Amino acid sequence: MDQAARPAGQEAAPIPTEGPTRTIQLGETRITLLGTAHVSRASAEEVTEQIRSGRYDAVAVELCPSRYRTLTQPEAWGEMDLFRVIREGRAGMLASHLALTAYQQRLADQLGVDPGAEMRSAIDAAEEADLPLWCVDREVGTTLKRLLWGVPWTQRLSLMGGLLTSFLSRDRVTEEEIERLKEGDWLESTFGEFAERSPLLYEHLVQERDRYMVGRLRQELEGDGPRHVLVVIGAGHLAGMAERLEHPPETEPAAELAELDRLPPKKRWLRAIPWVVVAAVVVGFVIGFQRSPELGLQMVGEWVLINGGLSALGAALAGAHILTILGAFLAAPLTSLNPTVGAGMVVAAIEAGLRRPRVADFTTLRNQVTHLQGWWKNRVARILLVFVLSTLGSAVGTYLAGFRIIGKLV
Repeated sequence: MDQAARPAGQEAAPIPTEGPTRTIQLGETRITLLGTAHVSRASAEEVTEQIRSGRYDAVAVELCPSRYRTLTQPEAWGEMDLFRVIREGRAGMLASHLALTAYQQRLADQLGVDPGAEMRSAIDAAEEADLPLWCVDREVGTTLKRLLWGVPWTQRLSLMGGLLTSFLSRDRVTEEEIERLKEGDWLESTFGEFAERSPLLYEHLVQERDRYMVGRLRQELEGDGPRHVLVVIGAGHLAGMAERLEHPPETEPAAELAELDRLPPKKRWLRAIPWVVVAAVVVGFVIGFQRSPELGLQMVGEWVLINGGLSALGAALAGAHILTILGAFLAAPLTSLNPTVGAGMVVAAIEAGLRRPRVADFTTLRNQVTHLQGWWKNRVARILLVFVLSTLGSAVGTYLAGFRIIGKLV
């Protein structure tokens, strides 16, 4: 019996589930939280069965809009404006996102399950049943930024090192990683080991997203909401979301979502460091030339060789075009004197102009980056590598050369 034919006020008999569930009454709406295992075919099938039962008149999924587009429009990679990504300073975040995706795909390849299979099942079944579908998770980019900028720099380095190690490792997935995937999601499986040791990381990675998803549900239910909503989430979010739904905060959903979407401001002293370094270098040049033209020229020469050389080395390690490497050598010493323009932005733009990505590079991007060599074979991925490594080289060169200049004056 479907919902339209059911007498008013009568609920269908519950469908037995393998995954954990919690049902909460929120105003006039019943919310059923279904905890799924992200590496389980059974979870994907269970989601489809639940939605097809006719018991629900809306479905919410643990996806943000960008991850929804990734699942439903894999061809969207081919529509990406790479120059715009570079110009807006999002190349580093895109590279991090691809590294996370590559790690997740490696787990999926070993386990024989597509990433997000249960979410894909929820999307397809909701569309088939003509039910509203709500993406209630926070944007992955916002979560990563709050995660990285909301913790001490020592933990930040550990996170980045752990991500790099996970990506470069060719070892098979451990039983511990598999269990973590069954209880959490792709972000938690990647950073879960660190989150377990740090309450601050756990707050950003799990608790904040619990709050966000509950806020989005409350927002969707404002006004005349549906009678019964199925919420498909990783099992690790079940307890936290149920607690907040049973005891909703007094804060309005819009205000809470705005708070959780806000990026933590960089500390003033951190923003000032690049300008202090630039000022010290420029003052060093002035003092050097005042002492003698030879000393001033020597300092300028070392600045160009160290800064430009290390940035060019980074571009070379990324497999950049020879003209891109030359561009890195020339651009880095100049851009390092202007913290508003990064060397990586200029160098990546040169590489993108010399080796324009083909349609095939975009369509095969997600698959190729799962293998280390794919980052050099795929033109899009290689441009991102050029950005990251030339930026890193220029940053190291700036401080090394700066210390050498100061050392010559004391």
